[in-house]
Amino acid sequence: MQTFSERRWLEAALAWYFVAVWGSGFIATKIGLQHAPPFTFLTLRFAFGIACLVPIVVIARPRWPASRAELRHIVTAGLLMHAVHLGGSHYTQYLGMSAGITAVLLSVQPLLTALVAARWMGERLSMRQWAGIAMGLAGVGLVVWHKVDVREATTGSLIAVAISLAGVTAGTLYQRTFCPRVDLRTASLVQFVATLLVLAPLAWLVEGAPVSWSWSLAAAIVFLVIGASILGVNALHTLMRRGQAARVASLLYLTPVFAVVLELAMFGVVPSRLSIVGIAITLVGVALVAWRRQRRRSTRPASPRDDRSKQNRTRQNPSPTHPT
Repeated sequence: MQTFSERRWLEAALAWYFVAVWGSGFIATKIGLQHAPPFTFLTLRFAFGIACLVPIVVIARPRWPASRAELRHIVTAGLLMHAVHLGGSHYTQYLGMSAGITAVLLSVQPLLTALVAARWMGERLSMRQWAGIAMGLAGVGLVVWHKVDVREATTGSLIAVAISLAGVTAGTLYQRTFCPRVDLRTASLVQFVATLLVLAPLAWLVEGAPVSWSWSLAAAIVFLVIGASILGVNALHTLMRRGQAARVASLLYLTPVFAVVLELAMFGVVPSRLSIVGIAITLVGVALVAWRRQRRRSTRPASPRDDRSKQNRTRQNPSPTHPT
């Protein structure tokens, strides 16, 4: 049984890992797309992901989907998260849109997540959380404003990023709603196979599957598969199961911030004053969405009504399975 402090420490570690790997993913993706077009690059990425997951599943023998309905839900969530989201975001950059503009547009996801969760999932957001979402979006805009060039936003790239945004928003909420107790190891394997079956024909028919093999391509694939697709996505879904959808999705605001810091550390690119102000505003916005009061322990004995309320909360926020 985890103590409260251990639980919060684990959530914080998963959150910061997710932010770090998601922010670094922009650089790895840019490197990979220099050696293969989007569908081809993603086909290589998920083929390697399957090769990584098969030994884990064989050794650990986790639970497989118990019914066709559960399998169908897992496949649907995976196609939304991987095929639609990654296919759209990769093609956005492939068609010429900069990483800055892409980051701004995809950072709308927390607002969409909050709207969907509040409208159809019964989640109530306070005025503080709504203010935090708005501040986070404004802060991200300031962080990447110096990189924005509107001339890069072609019709094709805007369509691709809109598809990507819809895919990642729908995918995270769909898996949280319809796959609350799946084992993330077998679910990832099923989703990788389904995504590969969709992307491989597209890579061959649309792009001709050209690949310029290099060590940098291999490094990008290894990082994105192990660091992002397996560990990062599983960390995200574990966090989704432990808290509100809007609160978890607000972490995505920090990925452009991390990308700026990483760019400074690796390439010596100093952010502008406007970006520094944006970083501060973004951090405040995330804090407003994520912060919650710690409930005081009551000294009175628990009533049957309290027990029923606890059971209802448990059903709505089931404990997570072990991430891969």
